[in-house]
Amino acid sequence: MDECVIIVEGKTDKERLLHVLAEPVTIICTYGSYSIEKGEQLAEKTQSASEIYLFTDEDYSGKKLRSHLMEDFPDAIHLHTQKMYGEVANTPLEVLAEILERAGFAVNVPTQELE
Repeated sequence: MDECVIIVEGKTDKERLLHVLAEPVTIICTYGSYSIEKGEQLAEKTQSASEIYLFTDEDYSGKKLRSHLMEDFPDAIHLHTQKMYGEVANTPLEVLAEILERAGFAVNVPTQELE
């Protein structure tokens, strides 16, 4: 994939995705908040991206953030964890690998969970 960007909520989400991705991907954290200024900063950071993915939590704050991001990135591809995990940070690495692989990313299938 060329110049892909994944937008996530937090640092732990980013670290977990980097652990399973087997290709270079830019991952940008929103740190759970959103504003007009942050939207403008994200737009600048993603302007050269060929594809933008949104991977937020499946809880209230994650869905609210996703709705804001959808306004600024209407063509973004949505990735979702299973509701039973609630958050990207709580999703087992093997499940994250499956989600990313289905989206077309090269992944390393982890043999064990991070400590």
